Amino acid sequence: MIGQEVGGRYRVIEYLGRGSYGETWKAVDKNLPGYPYCVVKKLDPQSNQKYELNIAERLFIEEAETLQKLSKNEHIPQILAFFQEEYQYYLVMEYIEGEDLSLELNSGDRWDENQVIELLKQILHALEVIQKYKLIHRDIKPSNLMRRSQDGKIILIDFGCVKIFNPSQRTVFIGTPGYIPDEQIKGYPQLNSDIYAVGMIGIQALTGKLPSELTFNADHKIMWRNPEVKVSKDLAEILDKMVKYKYSERYSCATQALNALKEVKSRIEPTLLPCYPTTVLKPSLLPNQLLVAGLMSVLLTFSYLFLESQVTNQVEANGNHTCEFC
Repeated sequence: MIGQEVGGRYRVIEYLGRGSYGETWKAVDKNLPGYPYCVVKKLDPQSNQKYELNIAERLFIEEAETLQKLSKNEHIPQILAFFQEEYQYYLVMEYIEGEDLSLELNSGDRWDENQVIELLKQILHALEVIQKYKLIHRDIKPSNLMRRSQDGKIILIDFGCVKIFNPSQRTVFIGTPGYIPDEQIKGYPQLNSDIYAVGMIGIQALTGKLPSELTFNADHKIMWRNPEVKVSKDLAEILDKMVKYKYSERYSCATQALNALKEVKSRIEPTLLPCYPTTVLKPSLLPNQLLVAGLMSVLLTFSYLFLESQVTNQVEANGNHTCEFC
């Protein structure tokens, strides 16, 4: 598609990637000054089965409708256009300059607690908006989280798996192993199924381990805590609750999880970031300063006594003569 123009204005310049139901391309918008970048997503299912083609088309249309609902949010890309051309569907979105989080999280490095809390808060802010419309993303993972270059903010992308919450309707298996909970695997995702994915990302950031490298005990609890992982008890408990095996035991919504994180951050900041008055002297300098002050006091005293004795002697020598300044 490179060099091709779609929608009468979007010229494709670079291939970005492929998902289950389509290809994604980088393009320029010829109708705007400066030819700004955008993302063109083309519906192109890998399967030729009619049933799967129908599912792909429905999900593609639902993705466009979802982005339109969620427009003007700083953690979600903006939809620019949606159209059909020569029997093909196209979705045009805002281009996010940056890198996805898989480069940071899959490196094996461990993040500190403040970094993890900030990451979780930004993802949950995007999730909070989604949940207002009773939507489930169903594929929150590091590669679907972009760190925007201009300000470092986290942007949630790829709404191709989004679903309106319906507890009684069974759905097809969608998601990425390691980041999806049991109820989603079985086809009955809940509104807080996405919270499980966010919790797994937090654990990955703290431990430096991929979900596939973690183990579970007999009660399906994720065994991730160890002496090498530097984390407060409060944050560890929040993450444990986010990834509970039973969805009824997790936070019911993103807002609940956000409030819990805000409480933890307010408690750890005074410990991690102490603030001292700028006028406090360093202890190592105090003895020297006291010594100098003492010596100056002694010298001033001797100087005063010497001058006083000189004046007294002069007055005695002059007898009753009157001072010229009197």
